[in-house]
Amino acid sequence: MNFQRRRSREEPEINLIPMIDVLLVILIFLMVTTSYAKYSKLQINLPQASGEPVTTQDKPINVAVDASEHYAINNKGVTYTGIDSLVASLQQAAGDQTDPTIVINADSKAPHQSVINVMEAARRAGYGRITFTTQSKSN
Repeated sequence: MNFQRRRSREEPEINLIPMIDVLLVILIFLMVTTSYAKYSKLQINLPQASGEPVTTQDKPINVAVDASEHYAINNKGVTYTGIDSLVASLQQAAGDQTDPTIVINADSKAPHQSVINVMEAARRAGYGRITFTTQSKSN
């Protein structure tokens, strides 16, 4: 005897709505917690000053640095073997001046380290007056 009644047996089904809800919550969580790296351009407005140029009795020492890290002091090429060689060259160019003005003329594509080398050499030589030359942007 067959005591089981003929009922139609229901097939199990997967309910997708809770799964979609969980995935959306995970997606929102990831979007909120992720930090996006944006590389934006820095907009720098340089200060402007008007005034008359200061005349100095001392002769400035012009240090030129090109894009390939070649140095020249007062239009004479200097071989760079280290900061100490720049110190000696600066002291030789200064002569009997106690604190001359160091004018750095660096190419726009010159490595930052080469300009820092000149500044460090001036510091070691005891020269504290350092200035940079720039070129006005042509229209």
